[in-house]
This record gives sequence, structure tokens and C-alpha cells, in this order.
Amino acid sequence: MEQVAHAVSHAQAHIMGPRLAADIVAVAATAGVLLDHSPGSLAFVDRMIDGLRRTRPPAGDSVPPALQAFGAYTGEVLARSCGAVWLDFDATQRDIFGQPFGIRTADSRVWNPLGKAVKRYRFGNGESLRLFYLAVVGQTLG
Repeated sequence: MEQVAHAVSHAQAHIMGPRLAADIVAVAATAGVLLDHSPGSLAFVDRMIDGLRRTRPPAGDSVPPALQAFGAYTGEVLARSCGAVWLDFDATQRDIFGQPFGIRTADSRVWNPLGKAVKRYRFGNGESLRLFYLAVVGQTLG
């Protein structure tokens, strides 16, 4: 799994997750896009990542740093809508997910929204943050 690790690799998830999410909300606002933390807003995030793919096509292992913020926004939507909590990944989870943190839902499942944003960038429409949200909520309720 590709890593999007910079300064956030040692930060606490419950601080960095919401902070990165707030950063991307502010950036989107400057482009006239309202990210209101609703599940429906994740369709806009998918499209914003698609825009990155068009202007900076995936190549090699590098990915735009904004992807971590898009993934954090997705995690924050889950935190606000279904009570997920931010989770610092342990060493094994970091190796598996390729990210420093993610979320845990009330059913104790661990999810990787940051990695999902990278997948959307790398693989396009076959990966979706909106559908990821629906899958997480469906698993939590099911």
C-alpha cells in the first residue's frame, strides 16, 4: 500500500484527522466547493480527486499530499455521522494499510479512509470515497 506520510506520520490521529479534514474544507471553499461533512459531500471529494488525476496523473510511488486530507475528511464524515473514532495505527496496521492512522467504528472494525483516497487517485472510478462510506455504515449496521 502506498504511503502518504509526511509530518503527520507521528502525530496523534484524534488531532491530525480533524485538522487535515478542516484544511481540505478550507481549500475546497476557495474553489467554491462546500464540503459540509455530509455523506453526500463525498461525491464532491471523489470528483476533486479525479481532478488531481487529470492534472497530475499517477506515476511511481508519489502521490499528492492533499490525498491524506481527502481521506481525513472522509474519516471525519464517518466520525460525525456514525460515531467512528480516530485511531493511531500500530506498527502492524501501518504496514498493512500504509498510513499512520485511520478510524474505528462502534463495532470495533478498523478502516483506512486515507488509503482509500490514495486508491481513488491511483485507480479512478473503481474506487470511491462515497461508496466506501456506504460500505462502512452498512457493515456497522449489519
